[in-house]
Formats: sequence, structure tokens, C-alpha cells
Amino acid sequence: MQANPARADSVPFVRKGADKPASQKTGMKTAAAESPRAEVRIRTGAKPQERIPVILETKGARDYHLIDSGDGLKLEQYGPYRIVRPEAQALWPKTLPPHVWDNVDSIFTGDTDEDGMGRWRFPKAALGETWPMQVLDAEFYGRFTAFRHVGVFPEQLAHWSWMKGEIETAGRPLKVLNLFGYTGVASLIAAKAGAEVTHVDASRKAIGWARENQALGRAEHLPIRWICEDAMKFIQREERRGSRYDIILTDPPKFGRGPNGEVWQLFDHLALMLDICREILSPEARGLVLTAYSIRASFYSIHELMRETMRGRGGAVESGELILREGGLDGNEPGRALSTSLFSRWVPK
Repeated sequence: MQANPARADSVPFVRKGADKPASQKTGMKTAAAESPRAEVRIRTGAKPQERIPVILETKGARDYHLIDSGDGLKLEQYGPYRIVRPEAQALWPKTLPPHVWDNVDSIFTGDTDEDGMGRWRFPKAALGETWPMQVLDAEFYGRFTAFRHVGVFPEQLAHWSWMKGEIETAGRPLKVLNLFGYTGVASLIAAKAGAEVTHVDASRKAIGWARENQALGRAEHLPIRWICEDAMKFIQREERRGSRYDIILTDPPKFGRGPNGEVWQLFDHLALMLDICREILSPEARGLVLTAYSIRASFYSIHELMRETMRGRGGAVESGELILREGGLDGNEPGRALSTSLFSRWVPK
């Protein structure tokens, strides 16, 4: 099978410093289908309209809300548990008194870096590793991991609510691709809303956790493909196959490794990843979503990249930040906004 030719609104572009293909260096003929595309196309069509800055806010949902933050920490409610974790963005002093912060079920201690390892301390009583939770229509297990995370990024509820609305109003089953899908909460929400979902993550543990979440909600009948594979390899193959998706969610890490030792570096590979994602969007696509955590960049960086990627496709690119809104002890007392990540989202109108 031949690779898809460049579209009329784009021309191939090989990154500066890239090696020539093996076929040019050795004289050997290599089938296009056997050589993943390693070039970013320069698009020549008109840029999409822009909406900036856009602040997408999550105030809380059923089993989650941000109680308070400050002094480099955040106090959150996850289902039955009140949890304290490090938060570098919380530069301000705490609002609630010390006795509230002391009356918690679990505290993460150790490395304050976003990806650093540490351990959990349980001031009241030892807790089990997992506990059931629910956001929107998805049931899942919270879990105390060595990397401070607990299985869900609640600020993503803003994207998931948008996605759920698009699926439910489409009038047809949408195909959703969830890249770097982690524990599958977004995939379960999409499938329960009526989508056919492909979930890709390079971590076998994450895929296993996602399957546990599916079983918890008795959702084994839902049309979800769980794929443990390097995300870049997967989308390169999907492009060669001519596969198409209506919504693509991408939540790449700064650095990662695939199941076979593949290396992911966000600043090196993001442009190519988005370029391939554009190629596998369907003609009636509803959106392409990028979220970026813990990077030294402005949202303008990914905003302009997304606009360049989507040249000639029309629509609009909206970019900004995802934030969590403090809600106090009961979740109903609006407080300060805590920035969590950058995002850029292309939509067709």
C-alpha cells in the first residue's frame, strides 16, 4: 500500500538536520508502506480563525472538587478521601485554617517535580490502594501511585464535557481516537455517549487499569479497542491504512518510552504527531484536542503550531489554559483559579 500523497494545500518538509531515507543512502528500494513518514508538511492554505485566550474551567464534579490551595500545595476531595498533593502553581497562601489541612486522609510526600516519585502518608488509618469513583458517566478506580497521580486529571472534564456533547448531538456514531489515553476515563465517557473508541497507550499498566475501570462500570459491551503501542507508530500506521477519526484527543507527556523502547520527546515530536493527526481526521471531523502539561512554553506556542497544522481546513483554533476552581469544603464556595495545563483545540466552526 502506498503512503497517502501530500494534499493540495501542503508540501512535504523534512526537518532541518534529518537524515536521508535509507533507500537514498544505500540505493535500496523501500516500500512506502514500510517506512513511516518522518516529515512535517508545510501547509499553504489559509489559517483557521483563532479564539484566544480561552480559559476552560472545572469547578468540580460528583466525586471530585478542589477544596483549597496555597504554599505549594493543593487540598482535594477524591470520592470519600481528602488528599494533599504538591502544586507548584499555588504561589499564594492557603485560605482555610491549619486544622482543615491537617484533617486529611492522605498526603503525598517526596519529589515535588510533576513526574517525580514519592510515597503516600496516611495520617488517620492505612487505606487500600484503590477506591471507586465516578465523573460524568464513567466509573473508575482512584489509585495511590508513586508519581502522586490518582488515575484522573479532573481539569480534563472541560474537554470531556465538550466531547460528550459533540458525540450525543452528532446524529451518527462518531469515531474517537484517544492517544496517550492513560486509565481510560475519557474513552469510557466517549463510548457511553455513543462513540466507537480507539484507546492507545504505551503503558501496559495503564491499559490494565483502563480495563479494570471498564469492568467496574460493567461496560465490557462498549465498543472500545484497547491498544498498548507507541502512539507515533500507531498513527503512522493508521495514516498509511487510510483510517479516519472524527475526534482525536492527544495528551502527550514531556518525555516517554514506548513498549519496545521507542522514545518520545514532546518538543522534538509534537509537530509531526499533530501533522499526522490532521491527516487521519475525517472530512466531517468534530475536533482535534491537544493538552500539554509541565512544559516551559506559552499556550501561544501550541496555538500557533495548531493553526499551522490546520491550514486549509477552515474552522477555528481555540487555545489557552485548563484551570480548576477552588470550591471550599462543600464544593460550593468559589475561590481562586488554579492553572493546571495548556491546551489548543481545533474545531470545524
